[in-house]
Amino acid sequence: MKIAFFPGCMVDMFYPQVGMAAVEVLERLGCEVELPEEQTCCGQIFLNSGYVEDVKPFARQIVDAYEKYDTIVSLSGSCMYAIMSDYTDILADDPMYRDRHAKMAKNFYEFTDFIVNKLGVTDVHAHFEGKVTYHKSCHLTRLLGVKEPPLKLLEGVHGLELVEMEHADRCCGFGGTFSVKEPEISKEIVDEKCQNIIDSGADAVCGADIACLMNIKGRMERLKEEGKLPRDIQVLHIAEILNS
Repeated sequence: MKIAFFPGCMVDMFYPQVGMAAVEVLERLGCEVELPEEQTCCGQIFLNSGYVEDVKPFARQIVDAYEKYDTIVSLSGSCMYAIMSDYTDILADDPMYRDRHAKMAKNFYEFTDFIVNKLGVTDVHAHFEGKVTYHKSCHLTRLLGVKEPPLKLLEGVHGLELVEMEHADRCCGFGGTFSVKEPEISKEIVDEKCQNIIDSGADAVCGADIACLMNIKGRMERLKEEGKLPRDIQVLHIAEILNS
């Protein structure tokens, strides 16, 4: 099966190893993965800050880059939601792109949802020793409704013991530009998330949205520097575990 891959800017620019892990998993499952040269930022960060008009060129570029594909796999739940839902309003006054976007949006799948519900796979033959807890990111869980696929995939990893943290579906405090505009509140939220991860007894925390994981990892590292982290806890994208 030929698919187009949408990694999202943070994976592309800061965590390329996560994108490479995801591609290797998809290829191992029989997919021919392409990354369109024309692909670019979805513009979500500008949209979150109220610059709606400035997002339109990004939206048109995404449509141009991905509309020819029947299957598009996204590694970012928040970017995917922006493309699928927010673009509907952004392109409402542009009949040509509005209709092309509507057709393209139906072909988007989130990474874990694609593996479980499109390919019908729950065991990717991965092996990871240790206790792992899963952070249920806001956009992926609430807005896209992708709840079970990540858990099914983790349960299928050999050697992995899945443990649930308290309030797993609470925000990590990143919230796009929220963490920049309201850093004090964001810190309190991520502190609660980190404490729940610690209390779970997990050796690692994973998630399916890299922005959340960046926020959690950054706070974990500062807690370690302050001597407030009782043990080392890995922060991993689910693609990295599935490729282990």
